[in-house]
Amino acid sequence: MKSKIVLLGPPGSGKGTQGEKLSEEMGYVRLSTGDMLREAVRNGAELGMKAKGYMDSGALVPNDLIIDLMKEKISTLEPGTGVIFDGFPRTVEQADALGEQIEIDLALNLDVADCELVERLTKRRSCPECHCVFHLTHNKPRQEGVCDKCGSPLYQRDDDCDETVCNRLEVYRKNTLPLIDYYERKGILVTVEGTGKMDEIFAKVKEAVR
Repeated sequence: MKSKIVLLGPPGSGKGTQGEKLSEEMGYVRLSTGDMLREAVRNGAELGMKAKGYMDSGALVPNDLIIDLMKEKISTLEPGTGVIFDGFPRTVEQADALGEQIEIDLALNLDVADCELVERLTKRRSCPECHCVFHLTHNKPRQEGVCDKCGSPLYQRDDDCDETVCNRLEVYRKNTLPLIDYYERKGILVTVEGTGKMDEIFAKVKEAVR
């Protein structure tokens, strides 16, 4: 089983969902820069305040902030821990920095068409308390606007509005898409079709990991 995995794919491709399922079913530690940055924003941390403007506009948070955050997290891991990097690296520079800290066994790319990504993201709703995510078409909450798990009001993230989603996809194509070639040259890239039923996608993901 691969122990150090990078999840690749555009915003809305399902990296978070698949990363969580791998963590729950196969015991990986999931390190999500998005989750860590949003937590820093909620807590009013200095890093969060610096990153918030970039996140709200759909731009990439500067490399030095992200790299420092991830280095700190990696330093706390026990030797031999299975790790999934979700949302990191997002640039070749970040990939080089990660490679200096840890050896990646697998780069798993979730491939989804742009039209599907826009539909997924603009109809996504999130819980500010337990961070559960719903979709107005495919995964509706039982009560409109209310989280099934904790009862908190759901909201649309600033980076999920129409204009920002289009910008996020453009930023991805410019900055993150080159990582596919980067890891392919290293011989560790596997691409999985990211559309269809969640369990079917996860079956393909597990096969790649094993």
